[in-house]
Amino acid sequence: MVKALYAIYGLSAAVLMNSTVAAQSIPANVAAPFPNRPVRFIVPFPPGGGADVIGRVLSQKLTEKWGQQVVIDNRAGAGGNIAAELAAAAPPDGHTIFQFNIANTISPSVYKKINFDPVKDFSAVTLLASSPFILVTHPSVKATTVQELVALVKSQPGKFSYSSSGNGGPSHLATEMLKTMTGIQLTHVPYKGVALAMNDLLAGQVQITFTVPGSGLPHIKTGRLRGLAVTTAKRSAIVPDLPTIAESGVPGYDTSTWYAVVVPAGTPRAVISKLHADMTQALQLPDVRERLMGVGADLVGSTPDYLAEFIKTELAKWSRLVKFSEARID
Repeated sequence: MVKALYAIYGLSAAVLMNSTVAAQSIPANVAAPFPNRPVRFIVPFPPGGGADVIGRVLSQKLTEKWGQQVVIDNRAGAGGNIAAELAAAAPPDGHTIFQFNIANTISPSVYKKINFDPVKDFSAVTLLASSPFILVTHPSVKATTVQELVALVKSQPGKFSYSSSGNGGPSHLATEMLKTMTGIQLTHVPYKGVALAMNDLLAGQVQITFTVPGSGLPHIKTGRLRGLAVTTAKRSAIVPDLPTIAESGVPGYDTSTWYAVVVPAGTPRAVISKLHADMTQALQLPDVRERLMGVGADLVGSTPDYLAEFIKTELAKWSRLVKFSEARID
């Protein structure tokens, strides 16, 4: 059982580590009359968060390059399903782009019904960026490492609880993954969003959570929270001093949040090639890299083929994990 679980959770790490080798070059010069009007960039999160910042920084650079306005359309709700359904139904001409993310690969496993197919309804453009989750605790928890935390929770069953940004969301499933791979028991307290989950952790109402760097690092630096480890297979440049969960006694543990761009299925290949070339070029600009790393994003810039395979891998990973947990929403 344990070996099978490690194989499940190790899938995305293998794909990510081999992205550079597997990537095929996309022609930068594409003769296509695109864009010829404003472009809508659908972001499945509210304004102000890391995903929104990534979208706005990229949209500004594309607006400057194209001479056409790239307009952010924030469509939060239902774990990204509302935005995905809207994007999937848009005309396949490149003038609607969608910030596809980890939640869109979790939804098919936790919802009984969704009105889009993550593979069939979209064409991949590029994986923009990824970000580790950080396992954090309230300072009252007497553990400074993952191994100490696991031992503490096992010694006091029923005492500890963890917050998440919502049932079936990435932070919920990251904790379920840890529970499954270590055998610990934690009480889940879901909230409607990251801010509420973080507030009760800071107040000591819950003891543990997985958070993105943008939300957790300020509190770790002030000592209001304690960071134990990151969730990725390798240490993150964002928080290089924190070990990974895998190297902290849970081999095979690997997950991250990530942000990609897709377009409706049927979008011409020439348009996809231009979108890919211009977006990956923008990601290399020094001011873009500085701004996005400031919100905890490790920039990627993959090929369309790589992203398409990565999405399939993530779908398979979360499907298997949900079968081991009680993460279903309906």
